[in-house]
Amino acid sequence: MSDTPWVYAIVGLSVLLDVFVPILPSGVLVITAATTAAGTRTAAGAVGVSTSVRGDADLFEMLALVLCAATASVLGDMVAYRLAWRGGDRFDRAIARSRRLTAAQERLGAALTRGGGGIVVLARFAPAGRSVVSLGAGVAHRTVREFLPWSALAGLAWAVYGVCLGYVGGTWLGASWISTAMSVFALFAAGSAAVFLMRRPERQAAAAFPATSSD
Repeated sequence: MSDTPWVYAIVGLSVLLDVFVPILPSGVLVITAATTAAGTRTAAGAVGVSTSVRGDADLFEMLALVLCAATASVLGDMVAYRLAWRGGDRFDRAIARSRRLTAAQERLGAALTRGGGGIVVLARFAPAGRSVVSLGAGVAHRTVREFLPWSALAGLAWAVYGVCLGYVGGTWLGASWISTAMSVFALFAAGSAAVFLMRRPERQAAAAFPATSSD
């Protein structure tokens, strides 16, 4: 991708904006870019390009893609966080209308207070989880010191995972739709696992304190 730097701009913009429009396929774009780059290098190796040269190029492009995606992820999180902080009342009313968003905001506040911001990392993989966490942190007026380190860790973990999926798929199967589809499936599988893990506390609480009917 060194000869097509605009790819990084497209990936970065998509990742930055999908905190506001969660339907944007930013994860798919990250995987596709990594798959295409790895598949192209693999094809170049088949026609005689030096292995060491190909390896150095692969490393540079994958690191650049990780840096681009992770940086854009953190920037998007912080923009959403700041907007929610300043428009707290309006976002509060929007969140209050959704039981799921309210519960997520409460769990986020408790987790950040305890220093257990692992929920921020999990939410980065869950569908729309990043939006809930970033906006919820702003509405709840969590401090930057509480939120930013976990946002950075979440963005880096998500970017590394997506790029690695694309790289492995492109290296093994080439720049094909099959390799991209398999990598995207693995990304969605991670999202499903994140949703399951985030809901475990709810299920445990429901089991410990079952609802009782009143006479």
